[in-house]
Amino acid sequence: MSIERINPKDPLSQSKNSIHDNIETLKALFPQVVTEAKIDFNVLKEILGEELEKEDEYYRFTWAGKNQARREAHKPSTGTLRPAREESLDWETTQNLYLEGDNLEVLKLLQKSYGRRVKMIYIDPPYNTGKDFVYKDNYRDNIRNYHELTGQLDSEENRLTTNSDSDGRYHSNWLNMMYPRLILARNLLRDDGVIFISIDDNEVENLIKLGNEIFGESNYIGAMVWKKTENIKMDSKFFSVNKDYVIVFRKKSLQGFGKRKSDLERFKLKDDKGRYYLRKLDSKSSSYSKSMDYVIEHQGVKYYAGGDYNKYIQRQKYGGNKKDSIWLWSESKFKEGLLNNDIVFKNNNVYNKVRHDGKAKKPYTDFIDAPSGQTSQRELNDLFGGGRVFDSPKPYQLIDLLLDLSELDENEIILDFFSGSASTHHSVLHRCINRNVRCRVISIQLPEPVSEKSEAFKSGYSSIAEIGRDRIYRVVQKIKEEHPAKSKKMDLGFKVFKLDSSNIKSWDGSPESLESNLYDAVDNIKIDRTEEDVLYEILLKYGLDLTLPVEERLIAGKKVYKIYGGGQNACFSA
Repeated sequence: MSIERINPKDPLSQSKNSIHDNIETLKALFPQVVTEAKIDFNVLKEILGEELEKEDEYYRFTWAGKNQARREAHKPSTGTLRPAREESLDWETTQNLYLEGDNLEVLKLLQKSYGRRVKMIYIDPPYNTGKDFVYKDNYRDNIRNYHELTGQLDSEENRLTTNSDSDGRYHSNWLNMMYPRLILARNLLRDDGVIFISIDDNEVENLIKLGNEIFGESNYIGAMVWKKTENIKMDSKFFSVNKDYVIVFRKKSLQGFGKRKSDLERFKLKDDKGRYYLRKLDSKSSSYSKSMDYVIEHQGVKYYAGGDYNKYIQRQKYGGNKKDSIWLWSESKFKEGLLNNDIVFKNNNVYNKVRHDGKAKKPYTDFIDAPSGQTSQRELNDLFGGGRVFDSPKPYQLIDLLLDLSELDENEIILDFFSGSASTHHSVLHRCINRNVRCRVISIQLPEPVSEKSEAFKSGYSSIAEIGRDRIYRVVQKIKEEHPAKSKKMDLGFKVFKLDSSNIKSWDGSPESLESNLYDAVDNIKIDRTEEDVLYEILLKYGLDLTLPVEERLIAGKKVYKIYGGGQNACFSA
């Protein structure tokens, strides 16, 4: 790799430019519409012919600020993720990530390295209840806005960024927060990826409409229901609401959605047609049918339904009842099955091969069989020694069920960019150790400050991100205690990175700063940044995985970083 100076305007100093990618896609489809990297919409209209909406009134989903929110999703980020080794676990070997920062900017920074690589996303975003909204974006300078957000509590310990229903743009504010994040999330999903989103009645209708626009109506799988509470709320105005929804969208294809591991475990046998299990061909029936009560003869041996010749003769003479066994297949179907190698004679019984069709048992959209919020709260309190450091955590068992539905293979990537108390991270670790599989997890959480009056603050935590990291530590320690041998073979670690402005100094162009800018042109790396900071910014901006093994070497007295898997070396010494 040749050594080049990277300035703040260089594409390598920014996250992925999706507008450029969109233009390239259009260029590939319709080369004639692109002239000098610009789109000629007049030509595009001619190509599309009559398939253009020309009326003023037509069906669409819109709100105040939508265009600006869409533009924000396509605007590159100039930020970076700075490594925090001291807060990580098994830094040198782990492939899991815990990223601290505003998820809008972090999602942008992940576009190059993790675009179209994530198999499953689960998020539990703010429900817009008027008390939980903390993501009001500043589209002018999101990095500066992020630093301000991490300290926004008033003198009475109330969040300054809650979204009150007295605001004239109550729903619009929430949609403007979700819109760019879901666009970026879709870019990260593989074509066979799936996203699960928890929500309640406040915004469920808007969320489905938003998802339909971003993922496409044909990719809306449905809404599942989770019974979140066991108790009746006596202070409810009308109904005592005891449920949350889990909204499900796919990226493009998800052929076997709903194919759970428990379903597949039955299909242990295999032949040239695929996986199957054996089922006895005879069974008691609610109604007797003489046509299904015949003699099967194979290699000189005769088989009777129920295995009793005398009972067969009695049924043929007097008829049978629901307590009697008959064959599950008609005689013609049996003969066809025999020709197709779908019949097995074993232990004086006749079996048919039940083949896996790729569909298996589908989940209901009724209540998900997962613990309630009260149970999850008790479990989290117990994990933290009895203290209530986080309110209303999602049960990790709920997310484990969603992982089951996602057709996960080895080393798949799972993402949660509203990590909260790290229930998703907990669920992935639990799954890996109990199912003996390997999965990678990326958690993103805003270091939202906790109130000084809270139990969390009294327990020594200053932000929700700290609570999430400590939960992972505690889960890992519990796994090591309960599974000492198995845990040594599993990846239970995580690398911590924190969102910050770029390590490269920017040129502001003002006459007052001319002298300092000229000095910065000589050494354009910020004085408080380390070589490792710069290294990982390069990995991000070059689109390399943040968990690639990196080895330090000394060559000609200079420190050189060898990036395994990336095929590159980096040296920052003068």
